[in-house]
Amino acid sequence: MNYIGVDIGGTKCAVVLGDENGKVLRKIKFPTGGFSATLEKLLAAVSEMGECAAVGISCGGPLDANSGVILSPPNLPGWDEVPIVRLMSERTGAPAYLCNDADACALAEWKFGAGAGCRNMVFLTFGTGLGAGLILNGRLYRGSCGMAGEAGHIRLAEDGPVGYGKNGSFEGFCSGGGIARLGVALAKQALAEGREVGYCRDESELASVSARTIAEAAHAGDPTAQEVYRISAGKLGTGLSILVDLLNPDRIVIGSIFARDEALFRREMEEVLKKEALAPSLACCEILPAALGDRIGDVAALTVAMEGENLTGNR
Repeated sequence: MNYIGVDIGGTKCAVVLGDENGKVLRKIKFPTGGFSATLEKLLAAVSEMGECAAVGISCGGPLDANSGVILSPPNLPGWDEVPIVRLMSERTGAPAYLCNDADACALAEWKFGAGAGCRNMVFLTFGTGLGAGLILNGRLYRGSCGMAGEAGHIRLAEDGPVGYGKNGSFEGFCSGGGIARLGVALAKQALAEGREVGYCRDESELASVSARTIAEAAHAGDPTAQEVYRISAGKLGTGLSILVDLLNPDRIVIGSIFARDEALFRREMEEVLKKEALAPSLACCEILPAALGDRIGDVAALTVAMEGENLTGNR
């Protein structure tokens, strides 16, 4: 039995055909562009995949999973009130299901990855944006209107990089865009003081600064880059301490940027956690990088297709 997974991200999209074990059999991917053009590419790619048992759609929130509508995600300009489930179902003739990307990744890591075998798990996306997927008492928890887990909206500081429309938010400090904005701010200050910056030789290169270029410079020993990641890691520790105290999970699994550059985060993150989190709760919580790596987006969307009937109305 084959399934179609649709992964809609702020920077790239993918449509995959896969089996019940999460194995990808075929994949079409492309950069995320304007709303109309991207939607047409998604529908065309889904049509190319042929027959399937169900379609799973993973997308950043906010969204209404029960009605199948995408509700203006901050990283997807123009995606306002989009009835994506109806559009996909009409195109394929198969049932379609929508899930917040963090929830979808949580399900995938819980079923196939680092969360396997635990009952209480938090998954953090830490990519273009930051969101949380919650597995509580062995079930996905979505909340009263499907908005549970919007951890990126939590304010961690009075001021700081903008994320999720809010200065100093968890997403502002712990996302690709937030790290890049923090890196630009610190680079401007360093250049104005006559200091060299490993990821930005002069102001003409500020526009090309990214979380990846800063990480590469940090690994190479650049002090400004290392300071960017030290700040992000500290705020990650602060945000995680809130989740540890509030939810008392067995595991927190973190994807994308953390999984790729864990060494830049681990020490500072753990120091802050030890200061901020309740000791008994922290002692029983493992904090791990996502195990599915670059496959997580594909497997997450496929898992939504597989688990779709069980997710409808889940709170």
